[in-house]
Amino acid sequence: MALKSWIASANDPDTDFPLANLPYGVFRHAHSTRIGVAIGNEVVDLRACATEGLLESLPSDLVDACAAGVLNALMALGHNAWSGLRKRITELLSSEAGEDTQNRLASTLVPMREVAMQLPAQIGDYTDFYASIHHATRVGKLFRPDNPLLPNYKYVPIGYHGRASSIVVSGHEVRRPSGQTKPSQAAEPTFDPSRSLDYELEVGAFIGAGNSLGQPIPIAEAEQHIFGLCLVNDWSARDIQSWEYQPLGPFLAKNFATSISPWIVPMEALSPYRVAAAPRPDGDPDPLPYLASSSAKSAIDLTLEVHLQSKQMREAGNPPRRVSHGNMRDLYWSIAQLVTHHASNGCNLRAGDLLATGTISGPDEGSEGCLLEMKNRAEPLRLPTGESRVFLEDGDQVTLRAFTQRDGLPRIGFGECTGTVIPAL
Repeated sequence: MALKSWIASANDPDTDFPLANLPYGVFRHAHSTRIGVAIGNEVVDLRACATEGLLESLPSDLVDACAAGVLNALMALGHNAWSGLRKRITELLSSEAGEDTQNRLASTLVPMREVAMQLPAQIGDYTDFYASIHHATRVGKLFRPDNPLLPNYKYVPIGYHGRASSIVVSGHEVRRPSGQTKPSQAAEPTFDPSRSLDYELEVGAFIGAGNSLGQPIPIAEAEQHIFGLCLVNDWSARDIQSWEYQPLGPFLAKNFATSISPWIVPMEALSPYRVAAAPRPDGDPDPLPYLASSSAKSAIDLTLEVHLQSKQMREAGNPPRRVSHGNMRDLYWSIAQLVTHHASNGCNLRAGDLLATGTISGPDEGSEGCLLEMKNRAEPLRLPTGESRVFLEDGDQVTLRAFTQRDGLPRIGFGECTGTVIPAL
């Protein structure tokens, strides 16, 4: 039986943030920026908790980290510190907490509707991977119908270094980028606003305790370095991308904006929802030894959704339409494998670094993680207003959602990752 909280909204079966979740974020309220923990419709102010003496049983460096304005110091303390803090917050919020404790903690609560969420950490480096074989295959078929996957895909987790400075929190508008494009029939490129703007449904892993330069991270230890997960929308200008990506890969088609959800769900909260990864197709090679995990449950049963609402839909009062849904368990490469591969050459990962999975897609129609993949469909995407979409139009609002649930356990959600496209300058 799941623990109940004395905060009524945390016991709502439809909440993203029950007592079993307790994700971390950074919020602004009353001209102050602080670390918070989401619980139902409330945010626990950790700095206020420290001031109230509610965290005095914890080590002083952990309490100091809770009073900071970003999560990096807490991330750097490592798994044991995160677990100890999570246990203490659970005690404070549990329905079994005493009346005095409840009264003291109540003074630290801020209604979620009153806060402005910020980026949760100072993100020093951002790496984006290509971990979904279903996405890679669909996109590959558009360009290489007879040989969609390149020979290295089933051996090495493919990734590229993205731009950390243009990562924005959910709710931030996304300006349509301009860049060089060259249609196949044109003799020369031109510089114009992108006509092929796309979203990408991804999950991001925030690094907690890092590794020293030159010191790899063994696969068995990889998840000890992950502070938690969030949602990522890696906005992509496909027409700019197709012209610039050879020979060095993504550049201006990707670095104009990346949206993330503001709440980081701890790995410990997701532990009960672990499952075996989708089996590799017959004939595929086993991972090389350094990427071979002994875990029988290396995947997370996380449902992922994309919702789209056009400007015309909003004006007509139409709610967002769910345009695709998939599951994180369908990834070809696990989060642990991405971390281990990233550090396998001695690359030092640091607290606050963000690693994204790349577009997550499933095997079936309706599970495509981006609009580009939908070009394989017989018909374009239709909206309730009669509009159709091949790529995003100005005014379109894209919302990513994710949740996991299991019989006997509460539903755990990630909140929203939302961005609205505004016209190019």
